[in-house]
Amino acid sequence: MPSTLPPGDPAPPNGALPTPALAGLGNRPFGVYVHVPFCATRCGYCDFNTYTPGELGSSASPQSWMEGLRRELDLAARVLGAPPAADTVFVGGGTPSLLGADGLAAVLDAVRSAFGLAPDAEVTTEANPESTSPEFFAGIRDAGYTRVSLGMQSAARHVLAVLDRKHTPGRAAAAAREAAAAGFEHLNLDLIYGTPGETEDDLRASLDAVLAAGVDHVSAYSLILEEGTALARRVHRGELPAPDDDVLADRYELVDDTLTAAGLGWYEVSNWAASTAARCRHNLGYWLGGDWWGAGPGAHSHVGGVRWWNVKHPARYAALLAEGTSPAAGREVLGDVERYEERVLLELRLAEGLPLAALAEEGVAEAGQAARDGLLDPDALAAGRCVLTRPGRLLADALVRRLLP
Repeated sequence: MPSTLPPGDPAPPNGALPTPALAGLGNRPFGVYVHVPFCATRCGYCDFNTYTPGELGSSASPQSWMEGLRRELDLAARVLGAPPAADTVFVGGGTPSLLGADGLAAVLDAVRSAFGLAPDAEVTTEANPESTSPEFFAGIRDAGYTRVSLGMQSAARHVLAVLDRKHTPGRAAAAAREAAAAGFEHLNLDLIYGTPGETEDDLRASLDAVLAAGVDHVSAYSLILEEGTALARRVHRGELPAPDDDVLADRYELVDDTLTAAGLGWYEVSNWAASTAARCRHNLGYWLGGDWWGAGPGAHSHVGGVRWWNVKHPARYAALLAEGTSPAAGREVLGDVERYEERVLLELRLAEGLPLAALAEEGVAEAGQAARDGLLDPDALAAGRCVLTRPGRLLADALVRRLLP
């Protein structure tokens, strides 16, 4: 996301959106994202907008954040006029489970109050395994949550140590079983592969643990060294080897083979689900160009081709809202070129692919060459869709650059 305002497009203090952005609101998927910026400790690989108690000091707290959140959601309802009921809600972070079941119930109550929920709304919260319990899962299920996404990352103790994860190797799978016992039908486990020191056998053991937990959704991401993180500094100092691209490709193929054989099919490059119902509808809203309001410090929003992002620090976020001012730090209005580029970038990652007709003339010609190169399915292309082969999934970002003029 851009960090500066495009010329002539300030973010107004009242958060008002251009009239054209509100046209068609409710005809597209509408989601609400809530960012919880709190973590007990900072993981070495993470560059998300999160804060530990020591980093915040007395400048902000879950209570001041919650007050700000309620104010922002009320602001959203005013800005959108007659906002549609939320089709999806996703509470992410950070570590939302640190709020406890009562805190997450209060978050969902605030969303209900501002927007309402569609009758079949998908309501997800992320959770760290070490801050959950059977009582926690029962509480959030009673509050109206329908889906839980647990950060597992690995089942290997030494891999968790490199990542600075605090849960024990078996805790994530145990937490998933506790959530299932509380009535959750839809459960995700996150994996990270390619961590320095991880072996192929380590990843196999992690996948075995995932499958034994019985979840219906898995997200698996290659480790990315983000500048400014503790892990990146360790690699730069030579304490740990950098991830190897060839190894990462092999690991992806192992993940895909194992999950596919177990009945979880890929529907996005890094996501596998046991059924259509198990897919994350909230994330599909992002990938398919839907509307969403992102509430919380550093959260990003998109409505009708206008995108904006909030100030990052929880104290500044709460202070602006207490003054009756929008917490938006900046925004941009997407033009035709930006919308086209984003559509190609995002839809191509999906198993259903991108309509060939959506591409410009140069892109259509390049798609034909990509099929001959083995990166796009030739049968799907003949039927009018650009669908990645598995080699294409491994080179998706490079292929996008080829398809764009």
